[in-house]
Amino acid sequence: MTDQLRQIGERIAALREIEEIDVKTMAARCEMSEEDYILYEEGKKDFSVSFLNNVAVILGVDMVDLMVGDSPKLSIACVVRKGEGFEIDRRAAYNYKHLAFTFRKKIAEPFYVTVEPNDIDKPTQHAHEGQEFDYVLEGSMTFFIGDIVYELSEGDSVYFNSDIPHAMKATNGKPCKFLAIVMKGDI
Repeated sequence: MTDQLRQIGERIAALREIEEIDVKTMAARCEMSEEDYILYEEGKKDFSVSFLNNVAVILGVDMVDLMVGDSPKLSIACVVRKGEGFEIDRRAAYNYKHLAFTFRKKIAEPFYVTVEPNDIDKPTQHAHEGQEFDYVLEGSMTFFIGDIVYELSEGDSVYFNSDIPHAMKATNGKPCKFLAIVMKGDI
């Protein structure tokens, strides 16, 4: 367990208690077993961005609140310079840079994502509330959503219901870089 995982887990537990949501209800809303959910709160299980997004929506906070314990401050504009952004390096093959990390009350979460190539045939699929738009900037990927598979290359895009489990895999032995915009909530 790293200090970062432990601190994120502690923040989630504290916010859940403030909202008076018990573990059983929270686990059900996250669509997982109580045992798995408790591992997250204890910092013993690594967080996916999908899990953090779901928890943030349930608790009514920003994902950045969960990751760093400091609420975004700006509400007029958030400027992120080339190569910058709030880095979220949670899973081995994925690197996310949050592109609106200081903006309060966002209706969308924009990310610059890099997926590194790996030997996994089909990556683990994750789901989160809302919808998502991904636009491939560089490289190519195999995009998995439910049982459907798409091949996407530079300039291609996909818009989908993100509550359907999905994942991406870089192809051709090179990283795939894309813009991901996650829209929150139900329609």
